[in-house]
Amino acid sequence: MFRIVQAGNALPTSYPVDPSSEFEPGMVAQLGVLGNNIVCGVSDGTAPIGIIDDIKTRAFTSTSIDEIVVAAAPAIQQGNKWVSAVDVRKELNNPNIISSSFITSPVDVELIPRNGMVIFPAGTELNYDDDGNGRPDSIRTVVSYTYQIPNVPGDDTTVASGKITVWFQRMIAQVDKYETNRRYPVNANLFVSERGLLTTQQPTPNHPAVAIVTGPPTAIFGTLEFLWL
Repeated sequence: MFRIVQAGNALPTSYPVDPSSEFEPGMVAQLGVLGNNIVCGVSDGTAPIGIIDDIKTRAFTSTSIDEIVVAAAPAIQQGNKWVSAVDVRKELNNPNIISSSFITSPVDVELIPRNGMVIFPAGTELNYDDDGNGRPDSIRTVVSYTYQIPNVPGDDTTVASGKITVWFQRMIAQVDKYETNRRYPVNANLFVSERGLLTTQQPTPNHPAVAIVTGPPTAIFGTLEFLWL
């Protein structure tokens, strides 16, 4: 999803599409060379030019932000704390998770991406009182991730024209395509990851800042709002 909140004087432009690229609206574009032609595809973060407003993908993706995971666990006491006696599995709301997008806090878990399953290893400290009796009986953590939407075929809006639409001037916009394994405080600089997604992590000192966070994603509204520079 890509939605312009305030366009200002911004206008889109079109470039010949890189036939090898796959993208969705909200990803970041970059020019390249194919033979003797200039083509446009997904940015690797080194020379981003604007936001893509077309689709060319085999599978659609979406995000889950701050999903709360609570797992009841059989407990044993170790010193003055209670820990899980066995490995505990808990199914997330979505399968087909892109493992590089996954982040969890405050408890680390093992992820099974295809099934959308997390495992709390034996020995994990219980940190949540689910039944309210005053003693921890569960493990609670919060996760964010990107996942592929099952049973939805891809699409290609560039097939007729052979061109990709890119917005590149100053604007305020919202996207649901960004690196979910980072936090997005207001006024933080945004860079572009090697997957063509906005992120607060600067991959190298040579990667330029392209935007500023104006509205962080939340569990209720999973979009990232930003001022494109």
